[in-house]
Amino acid sequence: MIDQRVALSLLFLALAAGTRTANAAALDDAAERYRAYAIEGIGSALSGARDLRERAAAKDLAGARKAWLSGRAGWERSEVFTAGFVPELDALIDAWPNADSGFHAIEAKLFGAGQTDVAADADALVDHLDELHSKLRDMPLSPQGLLDGTVRLAYEVGESKADGGESRISGTSLDDMRNNVSGIEFAYRTIFAGSLKEVDAALADSVTQRIEQLKTIVAVGDLPHVDVRALRRVSEELVVALQAASVKLGLRRSTLEAQ
Repeated sequence: MIDQRVALSLLFLALAAGTRTANAAALDDAAERYRAYAIEGIGSALSGARDLRERAAAKDLAGARKAWLSGRAGWERSEVFTAGFVPELDALIDAWPNADSGFHAIEAKLFGAGQTDVAADADALVDHLDELHSKLRDMPLSPQGLLDGTVRLAYEVGESKADGGESRISGTSLDDMRNNVSGIEFAYRTIFAGSLKEVDAALADSVTQRIEQLKTIVAVGDLPHVDVRALRRVSEELVVALQAASVKLGLRRSTLEAQ
C-alpha cells in the first residue's frame, strides 16, 4: 500500500514536471513571437529620430516636432522590454525626469524653447536607437523578463504618468499612456494569454478586463479628462493580476524592481 502511494506521488510529480516543461516551452515560443513587434517599434522610433535630425538640420521646427512625435510613439509601444533588457540604452534614450539626454533633452529644445539646435542630441539618439535595433535581432527575450517589464509598465502608467506624465513640454503624455497600454496589451495577448487561460481562465479574463478598462480610461480627448483615480486603481489591479499570473505560469513572481 505504501509502495502504491509512493508510486502515485512520483507519477503526479512527473506529470507536474512535464506540464511545467510544456508550459515553459510554450512561453519561450510566444516570447520569440514578440520579437517582430519589438523590432518594428524600435525601427519606427529610429526612423522618426533620423527624420528629426534631418528636419532640425534644415531649421524646420514644425517638421522636427512632427518627427519627434512619430519616433516617440514607436518607443512608448516598446517600453515593455527596454528598461529590463537594455537598461543602459534605455537611460540614454529616455532619461527622465532629469531629461539630460535622448528624447526629453530634445523635447525641451523643440517644444519648450522652440529651437532646432539639437544636432548633438539627435545624433546620439539615432546612434543609440540604431544600436538597440541591431541588438534586437539576436537578444534573448525571456518570458520572465517580458512579464516583469509588462508589470512595471502597467504600474508606471497609473503612477508616474497619471499626474501629467513625462512628456509635459510637448503635451503628448496622453499619447504616451495610450502607446504604453497598447504595448502592454500586445505583450500579454501574444505571450501569456493563451498559457494563462489553460491554467486559470478566470485570472486570464481578469487581466484582459483590466487592460480593456485602461484602454477606455485613456481614450479621452485630452489629459485633464483622464479619470486619474480610476487609472491608478485599475493599474494597481492589473499589476496584482499579472503578479498572480506569473506564479500560475511557473515563473518567478514579478516585482516592480528591475532585476
